Formats: sequence, C-alpha cells, structure tokens
Amino acid sequence: MATGRKGSTSKAGGVRFPDDDDPPGSPTRRDDQSNLSTLIAILEKDGSYLVKAGFLKSHHCYEIVFTVLDVATLGKELTCIPSTSPARRSSNLRVHRINSTLEGVVKVTCEYRTHQEGVLQEEITLVARGRKDSSLKVRLQARVIDPHHGTPMLLEGVRCLGAQKDVHAKRSSDCKRI
Repeated sequence: MATGRKGSTSKAGGVRFPDDDDPPGSPTRRDDQSNLSTLIAILEKDGSYLVKAGFLKSHHCYEIVFTVLDVATLGKELTCIPSTSPARRSSNLRVHRINSTLEGVVKVTCEYRTHQEGVLQEEITLVARGRKDSSLKVRLQARVIDPHHGTPMLLEGVRCLGAQKDVHAKRSSDCKRI
C-alpha cells in the first residue's frame, strides 16, 4: 500500500550543536581543564563585565559557571566583596569558588536563587587580596520565567540544583499539624 511519501528527507535547515573548539568570544566555551562548559563574560563599555545566563525558572536554585578572559592585572588570589549598593545587600547570588590563572583567566562558580519573574540582574565585585584599588565588576543577567510556563533550556555553564521550597507553604503546613 502506497502512502504517498517519497522518502525521509528533510527540507528544513540543520541543527547546529556547539563544538568543543568554539572560539573564546562565543557565548559558551568548553573549559579543557574540567570538561565543563562555562559562560563567557562580555566586556562592557564602562569596563565592567556582563554574564548572560539565559532563561531560568522562578523559585529555583542554579549553579552558574562563567569565565572572564584577559584580566591579568588582577593577579592570582581573588576574593568577592559584597555590593555597596543598599538595594543589593540581600543578594540571591552567592560566589562559591574563584579560580584564576597567571594568564588572566578567571573562572567563577556561583549559586543563584531566583525569586521573581522578569529580567533580573545581580552584581558582584572581584578584588585581588591585598589590592583593593584593583577590582572587577561583573553583572549577571537572567530572564526568569514563571514556574508554570514550562522548563527553559539551560545554556552550557548553567545547571539547575532544584526547586526552592516555599517558606509560606511550609509554615502553613506546620500550623495544620499542631
């Protein structure tokens, strides 16, 4: 019985998957030392760096790994200082690890807890230990969607650690038990 199909050829364009050899200027790059891809920070006109984490789901926790290239002037031992802005004191971004090399590559591993929908930005400042005059500002930007609007496809360098427990729901359930 004939179905009228002539074969299984697709006329649509192909799908491109990122190669391990993507150039350093690409949004994601495979880090050879850890076999983990990272986001690449983009240098802004004001001298700060921007990391675009893509789409994330509200009320979830994510591990975000990004790399800042060509910052040899900072040195090898870096630390993160809290933002001086009063509006940013209750940051949902926590830096867990900072690795830097003498070649000027800085790799940052952080945890980000999303709390509301919209385009959100968090800022961190990296400084060399003992040299407060030399610092590097990094802004992390993400588009956070409502948890009921599906699951976003995460960029390489972003990993979901799980949903956050709703504090109000836990309190109300505790009250019902008593």
